[in-house]
Amino acid sequence: MTINPKSMLASVDLGSNSFRLQVCQIIDGQLKVIDSLKVMVRFAAGLDEHKNLDAESQERALACLAKFGERLRGFEADQVRAVATNTFRVAKNIREFLPKAEAALGFPIEIIAGREEARLIYTGVVHTLPPNGDKMLVIDIGGGSTEFVIGADIKPLHTESLPLGCVTYSLRFFNGKISQKNFQAAINAARAEIQRISKLLKREGWDFAVGTSGSAKAIRDLIAEELGEDENITYAGMQHLARRICEAGSVKKAKFNDLKPERIEVFAGGLAVMMAAFEELEIKNMMVTDAALRDGVFYDLIGRQLNQDMRDQTVEQFRQRYHVAASQADRVAKVAQTFLQSVSQHISVQELGYWQRYVNWAAQLHEIGLNIAHTAYHKHTAYILENADMPGFSRKEQQLLAALALGQRGDLRKMPEYVGDNQMMWFAILTLRLAVLFCRARLPLDLPNNTQLRHDPQTQQFILRLTQNWLDENPLAADALAFEAEQWHKINMDFVIQAQ
Repeated sequence: MTINPKSMLASVDLGSNSFRLQVCQIIDGQLKVIDSLKVMVRFAAGLDEHKNLDAESQERALACLAKFGERLRGFEADQVRAVATNTFRVAKNIREFLPKAEAALGFPIEIIAGREEARLIYTGVVHTLPPNGDKMLVIDIGGGSTEFVIGADIKPLHTESLPLGCVTYSLRFFNGKISQKNFQAAINAARAEIQRISKLLKREGWDFAVGTSGSAKAIRDLIAEELGEDENITYAGMQHLARRICEAGSVKKAKFNDLKPERIEVFAGGLAVMMAAFEELEIKNMMVTDAALRDGVFYDLIGRQLNQDMRDQTVEQFRQRYHVAASQADRVAKVAQTFLQSVSQHISVQELGYWQRYVNWAAQLHEIGLNIAHTAYHKHTAYILENADMPGFSRKEQQLLAALALGQRGDLRKMPEYVGDNQMMWFAILTLRLAVLFCRARLPLDLPNNTQLRHDPQTQQFILRLTQNWLDENPLAADALAFEAEQWHKINMDFVIQAQ
């Protein structure tokens, strides 16, 4: 059977321990794995005491990404989603590394927040274990962070992420010989972190617990090997494994037959974190699923292609949470879209569509800062958009929305550091500023006849054409447009009003 490349999707999961690429085809609404690659990069192990990635870890990562990039040749941008987790979040020098990583892979890399990682993990699990009304607690121990999610339906009820990982805890506590003392110290440290969320999770409650990813699967397999128990994780089973390791002095010397070689160096850290979770959350028994972050990425990607984008749901939730005036947001969005269409005559349809989505989201959310204060509300809006948990959005996407919100009004001299030479970003900022200006009266609005915004590629001028009659009849708007021209002039960009 010939596989149509356009029918395939690919997810890239850049974890703190391993990098994974998975290629799937959608057949009758189901995902069929076509190909997969996994490389134990141990990215988190490359963090020094100042949270900078060393050269060796960067080289390992780039070599892996180049291989992934080769496999992904021929894929379009909308067929691939690459997400990066905890080490990318915490590394101080990630900004310098990221462009090299994206060049090696050939696709953008989204650094996702901890709670977004938790949501995607849950999305993968819930499609593997269809909800039946029972609440489940999902725990995913990664290389640098552990995610906790409670849910009873497609949408999770609570998502949390803590800085507990099998790589980071193995390096922190088990660099030398493993003893009962340092193993207990690792458990105690993990429990102290989990205490931050334990009351909230216990108050919500759950009917059964589910473990995902490498650490959970390795613990389950070794308990089954050692004790012949069913394929679940129990605290007694983990105690047995911990005793074996402490008596031997290392995981390697414990000689577990079913433990994969690449898992040996990080197993103790993952075991300690899982035991801490069982103790602190009083878990009795945990089933294990093969579903993981990469599966959630696939289902999220499918949702976007079917116009069931989680980001649209998040924007609507934010509008409600921050009491946004929906009619005003819709007005600003409509006018901004009209101006963006007008000014982007030389832009490809695909690129225009991309920016139309972000301008629309920014317009829908541009007034959420009013819920804090009217004064400098655009700054409050930008802060919320950059720092809030926004399911479906990557950190980079939130920064883009925040920059648009910040640039919607006021002095433009603050904007070059956010925008640089990104022409479409300047187009987006201008169209949003003009939409906010024209919709100031907060009343139904039709733009004057023959209004046109264009960009002259020769002179690099922005030119807004309006009728002289309209300018004469709207002196407040005319003054605001004159002020707008001054703002653009301050950053050496020309915005010209042409009266007809």
